Amino acid sequence: MSETTQLKPAADERVKKMSSFRRALIRPELGGICGTIAVFTFFVLFAFDSGMFNSQGVLNWSTVSAQFMIIAVGACLLMIAGEFDLSVGSMIGFAGMMIAIFSVTLGWPIWVAIIVSFVLCVAIGALNGFIVVRTGLPSFIVTLATLFILRGFTIYFPQTLENKTIIGGIRDHAEGDWLASVFGGKVLTGFFTWLGNNGLISTFERGTRQGDPVVDGIPMLIVWAIILVIFGHILLTKTKFGNWIFASGGDAQAARYVGVPVNRVKILMFMFTAFCATIFATCQVMEFGSAGADRGLLKEFEAIIAVVIGGALLTGGYGSVLGAALGALIFGVVQQGLFFAGVESSLFRVFLGVILLLAVILNTYIRRMITGER
Repeated sequence: MSETTQLKPAADERVKKMSSFRRALIRPELGGICGTIAVFTFFVLFAFDSGMFNSQGVLNWSTVSAQFMIIAVGACLLMIAGEFDLSVGSMIGFAGMMIAIFSVTLGWPIWVAIIVSFVLCVAIGALNGFIVVRTGLPSFIVTLATLFILRGFTIYFPQTLENKTIIGGIRDHAEGDWLASVFGGKVLTGFFTWLGNNGLISTFERGTRQGDPVVDGIPMLIVWAIILVIFGHILLTKTKFGNWIFASGGDAQAARYVGVPVNRVKILMFMFTAFCATIFATCQVMEFGSAGADRGLLKEFEAIIAVVIGGALLTGGYGSVLGAALGALIFGVVQQGLFFAGVESSLFRVFLGVILLLAVILNTYIRRMITGER
């Protein structure tokens, strides 16, 4: 009898081998990495001698980037879960104003004002998520309504209680408070003093601070940004909950079929976004010593832009916290770098538009590579 011919099973598309180059191309951080290299190359060539890369210059654009980074982490996780939060900017203004009213107007200890403000804002985030998952309304519409509600309260409360829209005096109330220093202090002050004493960074040459380093520490705003980026990255890539976030944004119904608590995931992500916005607001209030009704204006769009630049898809189910952090870094460097390069500041939006357009094109190309679309 002749030897039977064995038929090879058809290759499963799911286990099809992918080249290292193609695997690198579909990484969500690719756009952020390329954008970061391009932006820094541009400013090294055109603004290297302007002071942008000395200690004070680095602190300037690092602080601005950290602001974007804090809210971008929350927005990134929420967008990967398939939702948007347009109330982030108003939440920043509202949280800061609540801290000011509770502490300055009502006379509460600053640590109590901060904790109560966090609880209130996170509860509002939970309400946003609850309305979205229970009604099926687009999160765009629900949080747009919240945007107007919070902004209205942020203006109404101080006008009613103080007859003004800016409340100061927070720094006096925060002096010596254990929790205020967690958001408004600086770290590594001794290290920077040592750097100044050894001539490694610039120091003041005259005045009452002669000999002191110009940069005397790292603001807690930057520390919080680093903490949130690390936390978000680990949560998204190293935990089961991170897989749930991807599944909820990729195909919510299919995720439910395999036991993913999609509604709970989405609500928690709305709460985390509000939490990040409140951290931003608290750091801002501690830095300026005041709260204003116009704080946080348009920050929701800046957060989304940073996330998109960092490689997240607007359709959900794909993205990276590290990519969002790079997008925020690009945002901050470009905003500050144009000043150092002597470029008209109004062109910032032109630069931002070009970067955003390129990021969307790249993200669309990546999506087609993933799905096999043409």
